[in-house]
Amino acid sequence: MKQKLLLFLLTLSTLTGNAQITGLVSNTDGEPLPYVNIYQKNAATGTTSNGDGNYELAIAKPGNYTVVFQFLGFQTKEVEVSITSFPFELNVTLQEETTSLDEVFVDATGNPANRIIQAVLDQKPVILDKQKAYTADFYSRGLWRVENAPEKFLGQEIGDLGGGLDSTRTGIVYLSETISKIAYQAPDDFDETITASKVSGNDNGFSFNSAQEADYSFYENTLEINAQLISPLADNAFNYYNYKLLGAFKEGNKLINKIAVTPKRENDRVFSGVIYIVEDDWQLYGAELTTTGKAIQVPFVESLVFKHNFKYDSQTDLWVKISQNIEFSFKLLGFGGNGRFTAVYSNYDFEPQFERSSFSNEVLRFEPEANKKDSLFWQQIRPVPLTLEERADYQLKDSIQEKRNSKPYKDSVDAVSNTFGILDPLLGYSYTNSFERWRIGYSGVASTLNFNTVQGFNATAGLFYNTWTEEYNQATYASLDANYGLDDDRLRFTGNIAKRFNKINKRTLGITGGTKVQQFNAQEPISKLVNSISTLFWERNYMKLYELDFARVYYSEELFNGFQFYANAAYEKRSPLFNTTDQVWIKNSVDYTSNNPLAPLNFDTAAIVPHELAKFNARAVIHFDQKYMSYPDGKFNVSESKYPTLTLNFEQAFAASDPGFNFTQIAAQLKQELDIGNKGNLGYTLHGGTFLNGDDISFVDYQHFQGNQTRIQMQGRHLDGFNLLPYYDFSTNNSYFEGHAEHNFKGFILGKIPGIRSLNANLILGGHSLITQEQKPYYEFSAGIGNLGFGKFKFLRVDYLRSINGPNQDGAFVFGLSF
Repeated sequence: MKQKLLLFLLTLSTLTGNAQITGLVSNTDGEPLPYVNIYQKNAATGTTSNGDGNYELAIAKPGNYTVVFQFLGFQTKEVEVSITSFPFELNVTLQEETTSLDEVFVDATGNPANRIIQAVLDQKPVILDKQKAYTADFYSRGLWRVENAPEKFLGQEIGDLGGGLDSTRTGIVYLSETISKIAYQAPDDFDETITASKVSGNDNGFSFNSAQEADYSFYENTLEINAQLISPLADNAFNYYNYKLLGAFKEGNKLINKIAVTPKRENDRVFSGVIYIVEDDWQLYGAELTTTGKAIQVPFVESLVFKHNFKYDSQTDLWVKISQNIEFSFKLLGFGGNGRFTAVYSNYDFEPQFERSSFSNEVLRFEPEANKKDSLFWQQIRPVPLTLEERADYQLKDSIQEKRNSKPYKDSVDAVSNTFGILDPLLGYSYTNSFERWRIGYSGVASTLNFNTVQGFNATAGLFYNTWTEEYNQATYASLDANYGLDDDRLRFTGNIAKRFNKINKRTLGITGGTKVQQFNAQEPISKLVNSISTLFWERNYMKLYELDFARVYYSEELFNGFQFYANAAYEKRSPLFNTTDQVWIKNSVDYTSNNPLAPLNFDTAAIVPHELAKFNARAVIHFDQKYMSYPDGKFNVSESKYPTLTLNFEQAFAASDPGFNFTQIAAQLKQELDIGNKGNLGYTLHGGTFLNGDDISFVDYQHFQGNQTRIQMQGRHLDGFNLLPYYDFSTNNSYFEGHAEHNFKGFILGKIPGIRSLNANLILGGHSLITQEQKPYYEFSAGIGNLGFGKFKFLRVDYLRSINGPNQDGAFVFGLSF
């Protein structure tokens, strides 16, 4: 009886799944039309054709229906059907739309397209007000495809990217779908519950598709795509675009205007293409707009194409977005690819009854078992049928998934990657057991080789071991490193072991210790590479060091949303070090300074005396109104710029070998980066603190500041340090305050200057200040140009800076990176 009941239910389910109209949409030449909007007239749901032109439209029951086929550039077609049984096949041919200016009243005194755009701008407040709150059903499909992928990228093995690459190193590397319920309330409340998720090749995977991240509206003034792009319907759009009326056509009793959109200037953050405006309603009927990697300042992106389609809703008198398709292509270092993100919206409710609890900081979540839906479920509910390529990708990766998770397969893959190479003694080597989820290895010396005047040439080599759980929720890492200096002839060892307990609150506990050479400023303001170059080539040994014997226990956790806590307790023994070498490759007019930052010309006296102490440090990082996405296997915080991030720090030194070395330090920091629309990005950092009982503390424990004397700056944003400040001249054991601000105009200014705008460069202005009790206030002011480089590699910047410290002033160019 149970078997018969099961058979009956399966049969009923299949019949229900086949309650649909299927078919092919093509043009008059028989070519399939992708992403055609198909919906039942006067119904709340619909579908789109896939990339092959095939579609499936779910229908509740047999009967008489009017099916509408709508596609930009083609005549909308309504087909009356009488359905007696399912499935019902309906193939449709669409005629190209013929636009004519005969339908349009053309005023000889002005541009008719400008009149239409202005009418939309006047109507925008009404449109946005009607859409200020809604709920809807949302479907998404994301696909990434690569072509001619290399075997290695930046020295790392790529493999076949989860089975997606064929023999030509081409194929789909990401394919995923979601079904979700979404809710929105102006200005920025958003909520998404994913009820079904599918990832090709991973039946336990959770999609990274997100309705909020795909929420682009051309009614808004700007669209954020790495940069803030001006919409063709922005309030100030006439400053950025030229419009031309190409013609008009009738859909029912509505007149649809077709308008070409072209930028006024080549390198503005803008779009180009065509928009369709409904006469008298002054709303979007459709849009097909393109931007480039140059516009968004991501050079390896070739193009981004946005296709929006709208449907009239009589209840609200709105043309509502029913589908969105984003297509992209990219090219980098000889290989490239493309992809698309398809979204379908249905069942809008523009009069939702929201409560205070309707929105929270959790903007996305998954229903239980969301990733366990079978193929029959997806066949029934998927509004856009799979293309042949997508179907083949699902079938291939599903068939090999079990094989790829098997021990023989993982062992065979490991056997290849575990092969020992001739350069591995220098570059490093690791041995992996993927099935048992552990890795052991050796870190090579090549990447750590450097030079300083205390050790001479030195390098670090080490052993490491890490293990992880199936979904990487938990991980354990252990390492033992050995550093050897040729000139001081010292071998120093450090070890570390740490465990991350989960990816929800990211609780981590670890212990580390050993002996190492440490910069007086623990933030290491000068990198080993830069110091090696400045020392050997310019005879400027800026790095100042002491020896640290230590044992430290550390802990971190997000105690609750938006509140991250870090703590560590340590025993430290500090010992002075002296220069052991005067080696230099290019002799200059200057001489090496001593290793004493307090007395650079005194080679016999150290900055510190040998001493010991214990330290406790606690730090809280508070992200106000932190939004986050909840995945079953992790919590992912959403970067927001609405509020600054507050950091509170408490440091206590005790049990020192000299009681004068005991102290307390309290500090606070505010940091924020603000998007100023198309005018760029403003960032600032405010940091201040004070010492209690700090009069006689060791120079190691002074508050040191991020100085720079090399004229090279490796930080993309200059929000945490100075560019001309000597490394230790302003170090203090009293109260202090520093402030940093920088505005990147993202082409807003330079993009409007003829001749210069072809560089696609960014003007960057900055200011920095430092106030301590011992010194007169120190200021820096900078003007720079970023996004410089060659071809697709635009990551350089150059700044000119002026520093002011009382009567002392200085100026210099600083070269660096811009990310």
